Amino acid sequence: MKTDAFTVAKLRLADFIKEKRADCGAEVRVDAGRMTFSEALTVYRQRLDGDPDLTEGAKVYRRKCIAALLKSWPELEASNVGRISKDACLAWADRFAKAYSATVYNNTVGTLRMVLEVAVEKGARSNNPARFISKRRIEKKQLSLPEPEQFRRFVEAIRRGAGWCSQQCAELVQFLAYGGFRKTEAANVTWADCDFGRKEIRVRVTKNGEPRLVPMIAGMENLLLSMHSARAAVPPESGVMLVHECQKAMDRAAREIGMARITHHDLRHLFATRCIESGVDVPTVSRWLGHQDGGALAMKVYGHLRNQHSQEMARKVTF
Repeated sequence: MKTDAFTVAKLRLADFIKEKRADCGAEVRVDAGRMTFSEALTVYRQRLDGDPDLTEGAKVYRRKCIAALLKSWPELEASNVGRISKDACLAWADRFAKAYSATVYNNTVGTLRMVLEVAVEKGARSNNPARFISKRRIEKKQLSLPEPEQFRRFVEAIRRGAGWCSQQCAELVQFLAYGGFRKTEAANVTWADCDFGRKEIRVRVTKNGEPRLVPMIAGMENLLLSMHSARAAVPPESGVMLVHECQKAMDRAAREIGMARITHHDLRHLFATRCIESGVDVPTVSRWLGHQDGGALAMKVYGHLRNQHSQEMARKVTF
């Protein structure tokens, strides 16, 4: 306690114990080595919410992993952590791997390990049974993006759909493709964020927590003006998008016109691809996408497009 005075040491010891209990989430008690997974999860959630080094987007993703874990392993939450076996973890992992992508699988396995590590730390068990679960190799996705005319027919097929929100779904697809937004980013864009004078869209809710400005390209400006004129007395604080997800409509439209299936996130790739093919440099595209690495990730994903563009430009050079 860094003191020779016994009374001072007693006071410091009390504060020391209080501090360590707070650090460990000691409001959850472990009696005689007993702890449920739900109790360990409570501690993990407290630490997750209070971690200043994690962005809100990362925290939201971890919460989604927790939800997927509990949904796929219903009896887990009430289980005594001391009785969760290696075989049970491996059996769950086998089931989960068949239903989810490698990325979601790996992150959910990591979340399970962290929750069970709380149990080890608390003395509820001596080891972590999830350590035996192997992570899956993430295969690089081969993008098959629509050409301009094909994209136009794709949007029209969505608009012709029989759903009550077919028009809104078509607008969402165009909005994502013309701005390179993530779904959650698009869902939080309001009319007040759209500056028609400066031709910019302010993205306030982002994955890394840093707002950014995205240029309003011609297609985006036409789309927004058309949407705004079709809605009577639109309040500035209202959301631009009336729907936030339309994968079923996209899947149906892709089948209808004979196009490869694409996802909402693929529309973000489509934006970046069109920008680079139009001659926009990679660091600028990276900034529009909200990357904070100066273009390193964009070069890794889209570098081949820049090389193709350079070769096409080189063929035009003559003496």
